[in-house]
Amino acid sequence: MALIVFIIILSILIVVHEWGHFITAKKCGVKIEQFSLGFGPQLFSRVWDGTEFCLCVIPLGGYVKMAGDERSRITGSQEEFLSKSVGQKALIVLMGPAVNFILAYLCFWLVFIIGKVDLDATVKKVPAVVGQVLADSPAQKAGLIPQDEVISINDHPIYHWPDLQDYVLGSQTSFLKFVIHRHGQSMTKNITPQQQVQKDIFGREHKIRRIGVGPLQIQKSQEIVIVRYNPIEALGQAALELGDITVKTYTALYEMLIGLRSPKEAMGIIGMFFVIKFALTVGFSFLLHIVAVISASLALFNLLPLIPLDGGHLLLFLVEKIRGKALSQKIDETIAKVGVSLIITLALFVFYVDFERIGLIDHFIKIFRG
Repeated sequence: MALIVFIIILSILIVVHEWGHFITAKKCGVKIEQFSLGFGPQLFSRVWDGTEFCLCVIPLGGYVKMAGDERSRITGSQEEFLSKSVGQKALIVLMGPAVNFILAYLCFWLVFIIGKVDLDATVKKVPAVVGQVLADSPAQKAGLIPQDEVISINDHPIYHWPDLQDYVLGSQTSFLKFVIHRHGQSMTKNITPQQQVQKDIFGREHKIRRIGVGPLQIQKSQEIVIVRYNPIEALGQAALELGDITVKTYTALYEMLIGLRSPKEAMGIIGMFFVIKFALTVGFSFLLHIVAVISASLALFNLLPLIPLDGGHLLLFLVEKIRGKALSQKIDETIAKVGVSLIITLALFVFYVDFERIGLIDHFIKIFRG
């Protein structure tokens, strides 16, 4: 079911993107030869209004084939892409990412109407008070009991339950000094965390530190804070969310480029599948939020100034506008070859990161080592 939903979502995002190119090209008088969803052998094909619409075996992309979009094939017809003005060509290319932005905005708008989890408010609902202590756990052996309020760990102040969890998980010392309040009195407990194995949403195992305590049991209706807006207010909230995603995405890419952030934080098609699979277990609003993020990310990635991405073509059109003429065919082809090589290298790296993230790389290494 998760795979089916993922393919449907991915197909919608691809069709929306290519439809932006398609409808704009049609409005500009460009003949569309083929509109394809997917790559590889065709599963379905039908010609309508002079365009062949195809469904192919591999649903990992799509394309719109326009008449005269290659210099070696132009005939001088006014229905060809390269016969149009620089402004028209740029608009045709730009509308692919633009409709992905529009789709992302609409999804965010619906999320804020349906209800979005307010993480900050939710965190503040869970106090740093021990609700349960597991038998034979490090916490029990150290003397922690239910209703103990954790004030600090290793002199680091603790305000909410997630603060406690994050500090224990990220700790490196052999033992942790807990300062707690019990019946109005302060006391210190030294706890040695246990190392356990836990799986993430990608199914990969990680070694983590636990002390064997749980939070107070709060009524389900109080655990998660949902914020909702009326349709008018949601318009502004959706715009803010889309702007935030845009800034964070390009900031992350810049930090990866200059070495402040690991490139292994990048996520590809396999990573997206596991994120959507996890979102299905949370609820429709969260799934819709993830769809919006992926749609916006698709647009932002396509606007990078690299051939064959839309941003690369837009950059060449800007150069053409400034020069008053296009670059020579030889230079054009050289830029295209370099760009395609970079994109292929990037794609292979992202696939490697995804395989490593779900544990396949480690699995293959173990097989080859015997």
